[in-house]
Parts: sequence; C-alpha cells; structure tokens
Amino acid sequence: MADESKIFKVEIITPDRIFYTGEGDMIEFTTASGELGVYKKHIPLTTVLAPGIVKIHKEGEEDVVAAVHSGFAEILPDKVTLLAEIAEWPDEIDKGRAEAAEGAHDDCVMAAAITYYTMPQAEYVQNNEVSEEFEYSQDDLDFINYGG
Repeated sequence: MADESKIFKVEIITPDRIFYTGEGDMIEFTTASGELGVYKKHIPLTTVLAPGIVKIHKEGEEDVVAAVHSGFAEILPDKVTLLAEIAEWPDEIDKGRAEAAEGAHDDCVMAAAITYYTMPQAEYVQNNEVSEEFEYSQDDLDFINYGG
C-alpha cells in the first residue's frame, strides 16, 4: 500500500473528455524544456506539455501509461493537471496516424528554421564567417550551411 502522505491527485483532460482521474506518488512527462518528474509538494508551476509518454507511478500498483500531444501542465503541491490536445492509451494509438503526425511536426520545425535562417540577416553569413552586424554561434552556422 502506498504511503498516503506521498499521494497526490492526477488529471489528464482533453477537449473531448476527462481522459484520466486518479492518484499517484510520482508522474513523469515531457515538457517543451525536457523530461519532468513530479512528486507531491512540488512548487507550483505551469509549463508547456510536449508530445510524449506520461507515466503515473503509485507504489504497489502497476504504472499508468498514456501518450499525450501538446498542451499545458499545471503542477500544484497536491495535484497535477495535464490539459492535452490529445491523450491516448497505448492500445488506442493508430501507428500510421502517429507516424504521419511526427513527420508533419518535423516538417513544421524545419519550415520554421528555414524561415528564421533565410531572413535578411542570414545574407551576412558567408563561408562560415560571422558578420560584425549579426552574431551567430557555430551551431547556427552549421545549421545554415548543412541544414542541421
């Protein structure tokens, strides 16, 4: 049995349903800044939820695992709420649709990067030299010249 002093409420909500309501002693999910693990009494935080796997742990029970798409996470000391565009149980995932969505996401990221790096200031970057007018890191130069 789980130690009740470590248990907090967890909700995953999508536009069309309350996907999950339960409890856990830890939750792991992906944010725009990276992976995050949360225990009870975490400092209040609101963050951007990134596509990925959510794992809800509760001592003595099997982990609850789901896939979520973009949204927001609200973390309070006694509750974590994920507001996701999409949430699915592993057996609900359509592999073909998921791969197409991943490809579309990659295309959007590349389009945004190309738009950014083809703006007028990119004209000043030639032959791996940095213009005095604009400052670029070596990673920026590599991306411009080699696409990533």
